[in-house]
Amino acid sequence: MLTAFAAAVHLIRERKTLSRIRVLEILVLWSLVVGFGVAGVVGFLGHTLAADAIAASIGWPAGNPFQQEVAVANLAVASLGLLAYWFRDSFWLAAVVAGSIFYFGAGIGHVYEVVARGNLAPNNAGMVLVYDLGLPLALILMYAGLAVLRRREGGLPSGEGGEAAESAA
Repeated sequence: MLTAFAAAVHLIRERKTLSRIRVLEILVLWSLVVGFGVAGVVGFLGHTLAADAIAASIGWPAGNPFQQEVAVANLAVASLGLLAYWFRDSFWLAAVVAGSIFYFGAGIGHVYEVVARGNLAPNNAGMVLVYDLGLPLALILMYAGLAVLRRREGGLPSGEGGEAAESAA
C-alpha cells in the first residue's frame, strides 16, 4: 500500500509531463525504495528485535539462528532499495537482481514449507508468500519494460554506471 501511495503521489506531481518511460521509472523507484528498502528495514527489525515472535508467526521454532541471517539479508536488500533513491540505472538493475534473488529464494522456501510440511502459519503461507514472489516478479517486468522503452527511444539511461542521480526524484 505504501509503495502504491508513494508512486501515486509522485505520478500526480508530474502528471503534466509524464511519458511511458517516466511512469515506469517512478514505479520502479518506489517499488525499490519502499518494497525493498522500507520493507527490508522492517524485516531486519522484526527478525532482530522480535525474533521469537517472528519465528512463531512463520511456523519455525524460537531461538533458531536463521533469524540473524535473515535479518542481515533483509538489511542488505533494504540498503539497496533505499540507495536506489539516489542511484539509478545500472544500480537499479543490481538492486532488482539481488533483491529478487533474496525474495524469490524466501518465497520458494515458503512454498516448500507449505508443500513438504503443511506449514500454513500466517507469515509462511499468507501475504508474505504473495509478497516474496509478486514483488520481485513485478520489479523484473517493470525494469525490463523500462529497458525496452529506453532502447526504442535510442537513448542511454541517465546516470549509467550507477552515478548519483542528478535529481533524486
